[in-house]
Amino acid sequence: MKVGRVIGVVGPSGVGKDSVMAGVAEAAPDFQIVQRAITRAPGLGGEEYLPVTPSAFAEHVAAGDFCLHWTAHGLSYGIPSDIQRRARDGQSFLINLSRAVLTDADRVFPDFTVLQLSASPETLATRLAGRGRETVEEIRARLERSGNDIPSQLNVITVTNDGALEDTVAQVLTHLQRDRA
Repeated sequence: MKVGRVIGVVGPSGVGKDSVMAGVAEAAPDFQIVQRAITRAPGLGGEEYLPVTPSAFAEHVAAGDFCLHWTAHGLSYGIPSDIQRRARDGQSFLINLSRAVLTDADRVFPDFTVLQLSASPETLATRLAGRGRETVEEIRARLERSGNDIPSQLNVITVTNDGALEDTVAQVLTHLQRDRA
């Protein structure tokens, strides 16, 4: 049986990771979007996620319920362990990941590729302000952290998302097809 592809989507806040992932999944239904467990209150918009309390998250970690987990921006994130099995069984996934766990993801998933999304600082600032979740100072701090620190040994596809979403999705699909050939 063919192993499924796992695409770890990374990029700074406001780059449009969730929108691009949704567009790719719609255009290429063989890819499913992974729902992350997050220690975030329910109903805060953006991606669909499984809200968990910090204590429940710690219990899930101890029980081995996550194949990947990390903490960023004061929240904890977990990828359900069944994703690893399902990828080995041939299912392909798109996962919104932190750059900090990319090396771990490469070890966990046999066919792993990083999709690095970028956008101009102006585009990022506009999108972050439009979300209405952060102050101007918090947006400025996020923009200062939006570095490019991806380990060099990984298979990386880089796409700029400054224009129309459908153009970005088309570029991603072209890269994924070329990468597969």
